[in-house]
Amino acid sequence: MRIISGSLKGRIYASPKSELVHPMSEKMRGAIFSALGDISGLTVLDAYSGSGAVSLESASRGAKNVTAIEANKKAANIISTNIRSLGISNIKLICSSVEGWLRTSNDLFDIVIADPPYDKTNVNTAIALSSRLVGGGILILSWPAMIDLPVIESLSLIKTKNYGDSQLGFFRIR
Repeated sequence: MRIISGSLKGRIYASPKSELVHPMSEKMRGAIFSALGDISGLTVLDAYSGSGAVSLESASRGAKNVTAIEANKKAANIISTNIRSLGISNIKLICSSVEGWLRTSNDLFDIVIADPPYDKTNVNTAIALSSRLVGGGILILSWPAMIDLPVIESLSLIKTKNYGDSQLGFFRIR
């Protein structure tokens, strides 16, 4: 896999070889960051980090701090290796389930990007992740196209994009 843009543009990194981890496509990552625009100085949560692609891309594009959460130990080890080999110092990797992390952390973020395994989408977890946004923050959900995006009372759905069997939902605090 490769980083699309920013200070690390074009750099190649390893991706886990597992059925449990599905890396977000370059097309979807490009759409997310194109919609977000300049993220310099912002804080990003990459929930369900998987390959770490979103975290690495965020760091490359100038995010101040990135938190990557990944429950799969093999995937987390590969993310850790990629962080070191790319010389990135502003990604904090947490090997935990997102639900476990939500119970123990109160951290807030400008941007929360969640790409859960499609067999484990959970509306309650999406709602809980939305509580981790600062005022004006944005939640981006990667969700199966055949399942309606969740309604999150505190957020407005501002944009959707479909990509085959996937969709992206962009939400902002009301």
